[in-house]
Amino acid sequence: MSLASAMPAPRIAVGSPEFKRSNRALFFGGFSAFALLYCVQPLMPLLSHEFALSAAQSSMVLSVSTAALAVSLVASSALSERLGRKPLMVAAMAISALLTILCAFAHSYPQLLLMRAALGVALGGMPAIAMAYLGEEIEPTSLGLSMGLYISGSAFGGMAGRVITSVLSDHFSWRLALAAVGVAGVLAAWEFWRSLPASRHFVPVSGGWRSLPAGFRLHLSDPGLPWLFALAFLLMGAFVSLYNYIAYRLLGAPFGLSQSLVGAVSFLYLLGIYSSVWAGRLADRYGRRHVLWVVMTIMLVGLLLTLSNWLPLIVAGVAMFTYGFFATHSVASSWVGRRATTNKSLASALYLFFYYLGSSVVGSATGVMWGRDGWPGVVMVLGAALALAMLVALRLRRLAPLGAAER
Repeated sequence: MSLASAMPAPRIAVGSPEFKRSNRALFFGGFSAFALLYCVQPLMPLLSHEFALSAAQSSMVLSVSTAALAVSLVASSALSERLGRKPLMVAAMAISALLTILCAFAHSYPQLLLMRAALGVALGGMPAIAMAYLGEEIEPTSLGLSMGLYISGSAFGGMAGRVITSVLSDHFSWRLALAAVGVAGVLAAWEFWRSLPASRHFVPVSGGWRSLPAGFRLHLSDPGLPWLFALAFLLMGAFVSLYNYIAYRLLGAPFGLSQSLVGAVSFLYLLGIYSSVWAGRLADRYGRRHVLWVVMTIMLVGLLLTLSNWLPLIVAGVAMFTYGFFATHSVASSWVGRRATTNKSLASALYLFFYYLGSSVVGSATGVMWGRDGWPGVVMVLGAALALAMLVALRLRRLAPLGAAER
């Protein structure tokens, strides 16, 4: 064996063709995951009308998917430790896209919920494994940028899925809207398969399911990771809740906006494309512990602005909230990849388990407050969640780093 063959393959560096290919692929992966998962969010008022549902009941079309996704993440991470990263991610994207197309043919609301739950299970093979892939294949000094680009794809997907379904449902039907998003998901899966470089640093884990308890103990006993998991629960719960119920507010009095105009609010997701990359660069330069609580403050200010009854100020508040959320998520998720020294896919899965669990739990609970107290009740719940998240961020600021690579 030659010395060259014995040396490990270099990690993917900024400026290399592999860096461009991997980031393009993961951009499409993030796009597909968020577009397929959240395309139903602007349809909730339409589903409330068609199936005679309350706002909280209609929110289940999203909550069942995120809850199923949260549960399936851990199983998918265990499978990826044996089967590899790329095959499982491609399968997750393709199956989820096909299930979204099938949702367009649902005959009843329970049937729609069942297919949306199946979509959540299938989609579990994407988010955590993507984070693990980046942590394994990208050089550490570029990980913040790559994670930011992946999350910017998520932001673009969240925007595109919402806008497509809003416009098509306004002019045609919600069924055609879901079918269109599903077709876009199929095309994204093909581009992902074509572009993503094969893993060069993946090492199969022989323990399989038996290694999960030890992995849980390792990550949950870490002085920093459980706080990052709690942060994911609180921030994603607040973010999804705001977009869940802002549509009800803007469709009703005194605004009376159309479905297309309400869907246009999702263009604010484009801010996340910038803020996630911006925050990733800041985190690589100044350290995550010093950036996290600053970008989180932007979310809180934006939330308070939405209490206004002046539409431009509400839109500005949602914009600040969106900008701050994607910046915060970029910093926190890349911190998990740097903090976890072994079994990175399980660490990513646990982060995203709490991330999507927060989406389901806080998202549905906030619907009860909307029905009882309107928008001020929503802001009260989300403000409490952000206050707790800020305390967590300040606690993480005092966390001792594992080394120079984890700041």
